[in-house]
Amino acid sequence: MKRNVLIIGAGGVAQVVAHKCAQNNDRLGDLHIASRTRAKCQAIIDSVHEKGAMKAPGLFAAHRVDAMDTPAVAGLIRETGAQIVINVGSAFVNMSVLEACIEMGAAYMDTAIHEDPGKICETPPWYGNYEWRRRDRCKAAGVTAILGVGFDPGVVNAYARLAEEECLDTIDSIDIVDINAGSHGRWFATNFDPEINFREFTGTVYSWQNGGWQSNTMFEVGKEWDLPVVGTQKAYLTGHDEVHSLSARYPDADVRFWMGFGDHYINVFTVLKNLGLLSEKPVKTAEGQEVVPLKVVKAVLPDPASLAPDYVGKTCIGDLIRGSRGGQPAEVFIYNVADHKEAYQEVGSQGISYTAGVPPVAAALLIADGTWDVGTMVNVEDLPPRPFLELLGTMGLPSRIRDAQGDRPI
Repeated sequence: MKRNVLIIGAGGVAQVVAHKCAQNNDRLGDLHIASRTRAKCQAIIDSVHEKGAMKAPGLFAAHRVDAMDTPAVAGLIRETGAQIVINVGSAFVNMSVLEACIEMGAAYMDTAIHEDPGKICETPPWYGNYEWRRRDRCKAAGVTAILGVGFDPGVVNAYARLAEEECLDTIDSIDIVDINAGSHGRWFATNFDPEINFREFTGTVYSWQNGGWQSNTMFEVGKEWDLPVVGTQKAYLTGHDEVHSLSARYPDADVRFWMGFGDHYINVFTVLKNLGLLSEKPVKTAEGQEVVPLKVVKAVLPDPASLAPDYVGKTCIGDLIRGSRGGQPAEVFIYNVADHKEAYQEVGSQGISYTAGVPPVAAALLIADGTWDVGTMVNVEDLPPRPFLELLGTMGLPSRIRDAQGDRPI
């Protein structure tokens, strides 16, 4: 039985994690949140208390830490007595936080693949460049490390495993579709960290097809999808974290990720990219000042957390999985629909942050009760999916299945 949680990060997803941990602090124990700016952490704690989210009287404390500093993170784990660390900071800090967890024997989880600030879209399978190289050390230390346990990656990985266990005899293809049919009312903004957002879309689009990696460019391949609630939506083949792990478990299946983009986003993105403003490489101004164009763009765009009060509409994220059952072709669509306004009313964040922030807390609860405390490094598809998906259903992210028999809860 593990207790006491340390949250790394203080953005929109961290706010969701904090509220959901508070709603379950009777099972999770003492709560702590840390980032480079302690005031941001305290503001999140204040929002928890304003909502009356703490299920039981208990500790929720704010701390300052540089998450790139492994000894500092290890020291904070020691100081707080945290046995579970939920890393929802920048993807740049994954390895330093993971190293601290291995050193201290604390369970670790994150919601996105590690990124090197100096590199974009690394050689697949990307997990093999950083996380998976630490598998043996996690196992030797008995440390549970769950990689990519947001929604995508995360819940969509569990959908694939559920289809494998309960819906299909064979799997021929996994198409993950992510549609945000909401509106934030701003002329232009990104739904999560602009730097991470743009880095994700400026590199090569990798998919796993015909038993190997296929390369495309962003917005090269698009198609329309007929989806529950949000209707017909255009989505584009996009490189994404879960393709890099699901292709290892399902090497005989095609694994693709599709994300919805409006024409306005594509136009702005294209202009910024063609002007060189999405580059991660430093440039020197006429005044001799060195700047990173991508960081400048990030600085002038709205903070994604600021979008929440005005966000309306819904998201639909799911897996269309094709294969066979009983010797006949079959397909299943397993999905979730989330509402931006409902998310804001509950936790003060928009729906994108909500879908990313609830799953790691569900994983923390499963680690706390031993169900997912496996003592080694895993991706979500390596774990039993039904306890996770059923728990998510009670926490605000219910999943449904659409197949030949109709549309129903899982």
